[in-house]
Amino acid sequence: MTQKLFGTDGIRGRANEYPITSEVALKAGQAISRVLKSKGANHNRVVIGKDTRISGYMLETALTSGLVASGMDVFLVGPMPTPAVAHLTKSMGCGAGIMLTASHNPYEDNGLKIFGPDGYKLSDELERQIEGEILSAQKQPLVAPAQIGKALRINDASGRYIEYAKQSAGIVDLSGLKIVVDCGHGAAYQIAPVIFRELGAEVIKLAVEPNGLNINDGVGALHPEYAGKVVKEQGADIGISFDGDADRVIFSDETGASISGDRILVLCAMALKQAGLLRNDTMVTTVMSNLGLHEVLRGAGINVVTSAVGDRHVIEALRKGSFSFGGENSGHLIFADHATTGDGILSAIQILRIMKQQGKKISDLVKVMHEYPSTLLNLKIKAKPPIESLVQLQKTIREADQAFGQVGRHLIRYSGTENKIRILVEHREKAEVDAWTKRFQQALEKDLA
Repeated sequence: MTQKLFGTDGIRGRANEYPITSEVALKAGQAISRVLKSKGANHNRVVIGKDTRISGYMLETALTSGLVASGMDVFLVGPMPTPAVAHLTKSMGCGAGIMLTASHNPYEDNGLKIFGPDGYKLSDELERQIEGEILSAQKQPLVAPAQIGKALRINDASGRYIEYAKQSAGIVDLSGLKIVVDCGHGAAYQIAPVIFRELGAEVIKLAVEPNGLNINDGVGALHPEYAGKVVKEQGADIGISFDGDADRVIFSDETGASISGDRILVLCAMALKQAGLLRNDTMVTTVMSNLGLHEVLRGAGINVVTSAVGDRHVIEALRKGSFSFGGENSGHLIFADHATTGDGILSAIQILRIMKQQGKKISDLVKVMHEYPSTLLNLKIKAKPPIESLVQLQKTIREADQAFGQVGRHLIRYSGTENKIRILVEHREKAEVDAWTKRFQQALEKDLA
């Protein structure tokens, strides 16, 4: 049994297997309460949201029990996008917000994302303290009967977020746009179609019938071709595909073709700069972004700050530099003037607004960037030895560094949420991408055999 619970994005794993069990969820509720109180937080309220996985019922109940037993009042908001939980945590004056989700993973997985009273994900230090409390063998006293908390259903939570999302983008009229919205049978299935329809768009909604088992199953952000097919069939202007908790989004153009996240990042950064809203003429992205992004933004007078992979690292860099925009090519877009985390719905509103303002098809808008050919290969592995210890891989890396110069790059890293190693190769020439991807794969297979 591992003694580490928090990964790159909260606690995550297979439902009903450690650590995603009702026992751990109960202890997590108690631990979160104790840590918040030890920090002098005077908020004794916690928001709990979830996506549509069947295991959400189990975790929600156990987590609530742990919190109320420790004297916290719990606001249950039901299926709700992750960014909505972050927003509600702050707007409702809560000490913490907890989202039960495994994002883009299949229904068998689940997890906990925790937000502080400011709506931002907890710091590494607070996560370590909560983890220590959960794993501690020392039995902690519970509160007296008169101090036990209450659990309340908040029936207007979705309405609160709907109004916030619409107002955050300013005055937006989407009339005349025909859009396909794929909710992935996930957390956005009720909210997203309503928001776009109220803003005036003609909405064709897909994957809005969750049954607890079908979240992300052939639909949503990992499968934008599903929305793309309908876009082409229905003559729509754009396809919008959310992941399971709707904190990221992938777009399809009017031909049904998927649009890379980097192209969307470039489009947003340039539009914000033109509007005078890109603070310090700087955006933040991760090491996964294409060389073509850096090339076009450099030419547009926009600086790029590079962070480690993960939206929390992008957000940390945004806060540190007081920048207004950043994101990942995986579909996380963070408009820091409006949100404390990635928000797929808010991001989609911004893209639709740009389309309306400029009166152009999305395919024309994203032509501004030339992408270097690249391949991202995900290999399943049984263990994660330090990459520096992999002899054949290190030898191949040295050879690649010498060969690539300024016209290519590679990035090899372990997934923070799955037993996979990711190989990214980028080069001006497609043949070089293919050749080096194969060489890296062969080296890893020898090292990990």
